[in-house]
Amino acid sequence: MIKRALWFLLVLLALAALLVWLQNFWGGPRIQDQPPTLPPTSEQVARGAYLARAGNCMLCHTERGGASYAGGRPIATPFGTVFSSNLTPDAATGIGNWSAAHFRRALHEGRSRDGRLLYPAFPYNHTTLVTGADSDALFDYLRSLPPVNKPNRMHRLRWPYNTQAALAVWRAIYFRPERFEEDAAYTPEWNRGAYLVRGLGHCGACHTARNALGGTSGDLTDLSGGLIPMQNWYAPSLSSPGQAGVADWQLAEIQQLLATGVTPRAMVQGPMAEVVLHSLQYLEPTDIRAIAVFLKSLPPTPGDTDPREVPQASPAVLARGGKIYEQHCAACHGDAGQGVSDAYPAMAGNRAVTLPMTANLVQMVLNGGFAPATRGNPRPFGMPPFATQLTDGDVAAVLTYARASWGNRAAPVSELEVTQQRSSARP
Repeated sequence: MIKRALWFLLVLLALAALLVWLQNFWGGPRIQDQPPTLPPTSEQVARGAYLARAGNCMLCHTERGGASYAGGRPIATPFGTVFSSNLTPDAATGIGNWSAAHFRRALHEGRSRDGRLLYPAFPYNHTTLVTGADSDALFDYLRSLPPVNKPNRMHRLRWPYNTQAALAVWRAIYFRPERFEEDAAYTPEWNRGAYLVRGLGHCGACHTARNALGGTSGDLTDLSGGLIPMQNWYAPSLSSPGQAGVADWQLAEIQQLLATGVTPRAMVQGPMAEVVLHSLQYLEPTDIRAIAVFLKSLPPTPGDTDPREVPQASPAVLARGGKIYEQHCAACHGDAGQGVSDAYPAMAGNRAVTLPMTANLVQMVLNGGFAPATRGNPRPFGMPPFATQLTDGDVAAVLTYARASWGNRAAPVSELEVTQQRSSARP
């Protein structure tokens, strides 16, 4: 039996190696273009800088305390750690020897300059939609940066995920190069929003569920929500009225949330706060409106749970949670969960409180958090962490109380859920 399993494994590896060879063969001949010799125009640099903001490229390609775009930032995945690459125009360690065609292939096909397959921590299954003109502008901006000699760090991935053969198999299942095609049934503004959301902004990288191999459905229109691997934050569905769907919002409200991070009925937190902080607040109002138009047009999906089927918490848990809420929460969020306008969000009727996934709520209570400091909201109010003040049972009780009070009707939070979140927190 063991011999048969070993033979099966060897055959599988041989097939994977063949697949790598075939993928390299299908990738075409090695690009022979030379690096450009003339400096980019100021117009191209400005346009590329804007597009880099829209794609939030610097966040991943800049190590904390390091030079901008010099790479080295660790990106944790379920398969190990991937380190972002150096995008400065250093000839030895960056993209100084790349041509525009090399860079375009990286975005569209997920291949490095030498044709090597790239890891999908770089979201090429979304940047494949970036137009050639935008790719060239991004490249011109990056080659205008000061070169930084910083060697790329070797990824720390477990076998077989650290092999080109495994990547080839993954790509064969989950990746197909695509082109963005405008939909004639919609306005140019809608199409611009679709391009930014599905392609350059790669919103689906977080707002789409992933399976055990890190793959998605492959449908770039799927924004049905998903747990962000290794971060333990849930990116809610952008189409569900009970999560983050905005079909019934006014356009001005959606634009305000995207540009400032806060509205009277919502506030971004966690990874989305970083997106607003580093990217969305800098976009032109026309692009913010285009994104809002697209998001508002998403067909609403059915509710997550019939409220009549929601399990009820015990009176003892609700009583315990009510006392904790009165002691630690009511001063900001109100005795009746009404909150304070422009400061502390209401608990009553708040979709973030009643999400079917409780990861975000537990994160906020344990670790605290702030809305992003933006031009439209430069001094956001924050929430202190309670990880050292409340036990796992306390956190579960107070969240259960909030999810069952003031008209809210959501399932209780278990002590196990809190324990799992606390134990999985990374420094």
